[in-house]
Amino acid sequence: MKALITGATGFLGGALARRLHNMGWDVTASGRNASRLDQLESEGIRTHQFDLKDKAVFAEACKDQEIVFHCAALPSPWGNFEAFYQANVIGTRNIVQACEANKIKRLVYVSTPSIYFDYTSRVNVKETDSLPEPVSAYSATKILAEEEVDKAFANGLAAITIRPRALFGPGDTVIFPRLIPRLQSGRLPMMGDGENIVDLTYIENVVDALLLCAESPENTLGKKYNITNGEPVQLWKLIERICTELDLPYPTRKISTPS
Repeated sequence: MKALITGATGFLGGALARRLHNMGWDVTASGRNASRLDQLESEGIRTHQFDLKDKAVFAEACKDQEIVFHCAALPSPWGNFEAFYQANVIGTRNIVQACEANKIKRLVYVSTPSIYFDYTSRVNVKETDSLPEPVSAYSATKILAEEEVDKAFANGLAAITIRPRALFGPGDTVIFPRLIPRLQSGRLPMMGDGENIVDLTYIENVVDALLLCAESPENTLGKKYNITNGEPVQLWKLIERICTELDLPYPTRKISTPS
């Protein structure tokens, strides 16, 4: 099977590229980080460095591919809206059009559950729940990107979308790299009543989900799927365990939140 992966220099895209390569797939990994592309090359994975906004280059990269996994995005919690729009919306539009032009068998798009965020506590959120007004440029443009995929599906492109929640595991670039320094410095306050529940997703479980999407039956196409471990955990008990395992000080400063 031949597959192109966008965002392969990121946490999820890199894990997917390695899994597919080890399974014997013919993988082309694309991304912007040259040093991470070099690392993938050293592991025997073909790489291609280009900007998703470069429509012509991406169209060429899609030639002879069978499946495209679109993992790339600008995920920062803040920044200029136009930068998010160009990366997340125009980039996705270019990918969709390249898939259509090259008659790609299937597009698997990685979206985000941040589109559900509305400043309230939410549990058991379903894919069919109505979406709140976006609270950031990132979530707003990811919704627009999903719409690009939806339009392509309506026009005949076999596409499927996942929304994976809070990824962690070997190679994590977000959760633990931010959490541990704050614990080490004592700058992480305990927020809420200490009973906060969170949903986390192990990186290889998300890779499993992507593989299922690549070969799922026709009735799954055009749909969106929330992906988690399915095992909500108490946040502060998890942090307590991390502190114990790494011999770090447990937070003592508390910040209450409105009930």
